[in-house]
Amino acid sequence: MTNKVHEEKEQQEDKATKKTEEKAEETQNKAEEKNEEKKDEKAAQEDKKGSKNKKKKTKKETAEDKIQELGEQVEKLNDKHLRLQAEFDNYRKRTMKERIEMLKNAGEDVLKDMLPVVDDMDRAITNINDAKDMQAVKDGMKLIDQKMKDFIKQKGLSEIEAMHSDFDTDLHEAITKIPAPEEKLKGKVVDVIQKGYKLNDKVIRFAKVVIGE
Repeated sequence: MTNKVHEEKEQQEDKATKKTEEKAEETQNKAEEKNEEKKDEKAAQEDKKGSKNKKKKTKKETAEDKIQELGEQVEKLNDKHLRLQAEFDNYRKRTMKERIEMLKNAGEDVLKDMLPVVDDMDRAITNINDAKDMQAVKDGMKLIDQKMKDFIKQKGLSEIEAMHSDFDTDLHEAITKIPAPEEKLKGKVVDVIQKGYKLNDKVIRFAKVVIGE
């Protein structure tokens, strides 16, 4: 009887020990699973953090690239502006030089065309002392005078009509007034001291005249 009780007691103790060991093993397994879960969670967080840092780095690199690109564009625009400014300065200087040259030589063609008249005048003066026929000299001088008048007419220069015309302040400059020799000449030009001229329609010299009153 005693042996049987003792065996039952041992069986109960074995059963309790086994149950304790199973429980301990289960607890250990759960702890290991929990540790694995923590490791996985930590790894996932690290991966997420790494991905975030990588994304942040990529965004930063993109911004830096954009800034560099804009800097290059600004540099190109500045270079283009400087070149255009230099070209404009060269054009302005060249135009100014051409204008000065044009103004300096503006009368070249007129003077060149006038030389034949000057030659005729020189020949007339050279021969006037040896001339025996004064009428021929007078005729020669008249021809030269007519040649000069034709020349200035071709250039658009015309004489202002003044003698016995109504006094016009747009054309005439009154030097003095004298009693009119005739009633019909009152307020009119009775003498021309110096002829006036127009270049095309522009007065370049007023006629200096005497007015009758």
